[in-house]
Amino acid sequence: MIMKKKWDLTATVAGVTFPNPVIAASGVYGFGEYYTDLYPLSLLGGISCKGLTLHKRQGNTPPRVAETPAGMLNSVGLQNPGVDTFIEKHLPRLKREGANIIIANIAGDTPEDYAEIASKLDGTDVDMLEVNISCPNVKKGGAAWGVSCEGAALVTKTVRTATKKPIMIKLTPNVTDITEIAKAVESEGADAVSLINTLLGMRIDIRTKRPILHRNVGGLSGPAVFPVAVRMVWQVVNAVKIDVVGMGGINSAEDAVEMMLAGAKAVQIGTAIISDPLAPLKIIGGLEHYMDINGIKKIDEFVGGVKPW
Repeated sequence: MIMKKKWDLTATVAGVTFPNPVIAASGVYGFGEYYTDLYPLSLLGGISCKGLTLHKRQGNTPPRVAETPAGMLNSVGLQNPGVDTFIEKHLPRLKREGANIIIANIAGDTPEDYAEIASKLDGTDVDMLEVNISCPNVKKGGAAWGVSCEGAALVTKTVRTATKKPIMIKLTPNVTDITEIAKAVESEGADAVSLINTLLGMRIDIRTKRPILHRNVGGLSGPAVFPVAVRMVWQVVNAVKIDVVGMGGINSAEDAVEMMLAGAKAVQIGTAIISDPLAPLKIIGGLEHYMDINGIKKIDEFVGGVKPW
């Protein structure tokens, strides 16, 4: 006899239903190929695949990863096989291996890049697009698309016209007011937003006097950014009507609960997976325990439950 679970962990984001709210974040999880010997991909709520560009990219020159107190810096540079190879090779394997919800993370230098990638993915088995607007706007001298309302809105509008898939815009925290960016992408048809992407940081080798990263600066992730992420998620939840997915330094089930109390419908786990590949499963189990001891039957019962002073 199949025992029915006491808890309903299903989470709905932009009309897509996840069996649980824990998603492997883009970048650290690749295309899931390194984890199938450890556990079935079907145990995860979903997978946000490694960022895809129109053509294959080798990424930045090493060193491109550096340890920091309570986190890490990276400037990997979107190394990936290109969208066509993903569609031909990685997507079918993800489906065969039972991945529940597959999110394609896409990136480009121009709005036309984003649109072409989105169009290629439109007829595939991908469930959702996550649009990375932290990429350099080559038409504006290299500033990221996501640091201005105009740039973020333009990319969102362009992707929206290129696909019928739900689109989730991944927001950068390197802005003055993240709520204004969130409202800009909502106005141009975003179905959800995910945040936060990495904070810009730097480390210097005091012996050589050179930056540790070859590109001098990189994205800071890990537990050090968690309070910033919770604050920004809470602010955005209170500024827009579309769904919010929270990420940034989530390292435990308690962190996931905190992020969801701030209003996130689901969470993405990134840097924690590097130190513990089983972190997403431990977080799922911890969510069940939290629900059990608090008499909660459904995830939605505590999402957004923070009580501000």
